[in-house]
Amino acid sequence: MKTFLSTSTLLAMSLTVACASSVSNADTLKADVWADNWFALHAGDDLIKEDSVPYNTERSFNKESFEFDIELPAQLSFVIKDFKENDTGLEYIGSPRVQIGDGGFAAQIFDATTSKLLAVSSSEWRCITIHQAPLNHSCLRSSDPETDCQSIVGAEPEGWTNASFDDSDWPNAVEHSARAVQPRRGYDEVTWHDDVKLIWSADLETDNTVLCRFTIPASE
Repeated sequence: MKTFLSTSTLLAMSLTVACASSVSNADTLKADVWADNWFALHAGDDLIKEDSVPYNTERSFNKESFEFDIELPAQLSFVIKDFKENDTGLEYIGSPRVQIGDGGFAAQIFDATTSKLLAVSSSEWRCITIHQAPLNHSCLRSSDPETDCQSIVGAEPEGWTNASFDDSDWPNAVEHSARAVQPRRGYDEVTWHDDVKLIWSADLETDNTVLCRFTIPASE
């Protein structure tokens, strides 16, 4: 006696096979990421990891070490944010400590099985800034910074986390010295590879939200 499977059953079976194939082809990677103040890592539309400490937490300099599975080659994207109270770009508004904050970021990614280094933060990454403030640093002394501080606030480009997105007109990330960034609180908990660079846009202070893209090549 012949057994006939319904269309829905066949579809479910094909999806199961596809998922199993995807998992079997995936590589397990290990990442160390440090940010002043916050990051989110994406692969296409999928969120891989978000900093466990909210970006608007004062004096948050956080490190995350984690593993994730992905099929290589892979294009990955970071949203990186410095702490700011609002669109003025200032910190500690209304107090004697009011200041313009500064950002910083470092990342390294290894093959979790072989410990082979696969990616590091460097000037090879493509990064743009979508939040800049204050453009006029003199507003730091203003009694009404929300009125007087000038800013440029943009949106994330549509589809920018997708591998097919054209970032050829994005500038390269800018490498900064440890003296300029002053990394701490978690940064010294990681043994960083010599190739890892502290990066941001050109302006550590005025640029508050930075988007970065990079590619991990196929495993050999």
